[in-house]
Amino acid sequence: MSVLAALVLAPLSALYGAATRARLGLYRRGMLDVRRLAAPVISVGNITTGGTGKTPLVEFVARALARKGHKGCVLTRGYGRENSGRRVLVSDGEHVLANENEAGDEPCLLAEKLLGIAAVISDADRFAAGEWAIKNLDSEVFLLDDGFQHLRLARNLNIVAIDATRPWDHGRLLPWGHLREPAGGLSRADCVVVTRADQTETVSALREEVRRLVPNKPLFTSRMRIRGVKQLEAKFSEVWGKLPAKIGKIPQPVGAFCGIGNPASFILQLKDAGYDPVSTTIFPDHYRYSKGDIASVVSKAKAAGANSLITTAKDAVKLRGLSFDLPCNVLEIEISIDEESRFLEMVYGALTITL
Repeated sequence: MSVLAALVLAPLSALYGAATRARLGLYRRGMLDVRRLAAPVISVGNITTGGTGKTPLVEFVARALARKGHKGCVLTRGYGRENSGRRVLVSDGEHVLANENEAGDEPCLLAEKLLGIAAVISDADRFAAGEWAIKNLDSEVFLLDDGFQHLRLARNLNIVAIDATRPWDHGRLLPWGHLREPAGGLSRADCVVVTRADQTETVSALREEVRRLVPNKPLFTSRMRIRGVKQLEAKFSEVWGKLPAKIGKIPQPVGAFCGIGNPASFILQLKDAGYDPVSTTIFPDHYRYSKGDIASVVSKAKAAGANSLITTAKDAVKLRGLSFDLPCNVLEIEISIDEESRFLEMVYGALTITL
């Protein structure tokens, strides 16, 4: 970052921090209302923008709740969607009912992954969305996606994901850095999940730092595990939202591209899986691709000698309908949590808490 950019952004970051502290103080003193749904709420969030592994963690918890017979619903704002003021039923739990433009890329991805497991709703007013889901979907438990700063809705359990590869961004708040609030805000967390613990050698020091910020609360480490590699479908398959079957190996060399919060982690995972990209193209997080973007990616990959392309599942929901002159594949991942049984015990125990 240039000195000029720092001179401009540092004061804005200070103003953002003051506004954030003021808002938190109003909630702390009871001057802003906190609403309570007539069902348990589990929040999964973070204190930084993008790329912490939050979405795989939401999927993990939703699947765990479904295994116990709980009818779940994911409540999310739906970042980057066309009409942020509109409520969108992304999935009723059985069918995907909206696309990424209507719902947002991450809600659309969750809807596909959680078919038969949980409903998904995009709505800025997550309390109202939850009330609607109780009446219309018979939802029994809610997952508040990206909910750590959404203090308006009370929750039974506050889970915070911290990316071990870039936890604090030098302590800089938005817009100078990636922190949504000072690290001390972690004191509100009921538990912390350190993600991508296998991609850094400093995880022990991070655990100690988290322990200082969140004493006497459960702390877990996790890693992202490759579930498989799938072919990108140009359109949805015959069953709306059904994911294509896994395939074995893909033609190498590969050209990689993505528009996610932590692209370095994606590239490292590819290399660990034996796919060392000969070309790499990085787009901004939540990027919406055009025909020209894909043509550029393909041209760059071909020039480097690639025989196929590979991208992330989050990107894949925005690529259907676009043409590729090279085979395009999708890396599917899932989260693996150390001390999984202890983590699940905490999740299930939160369902009995009376707010």
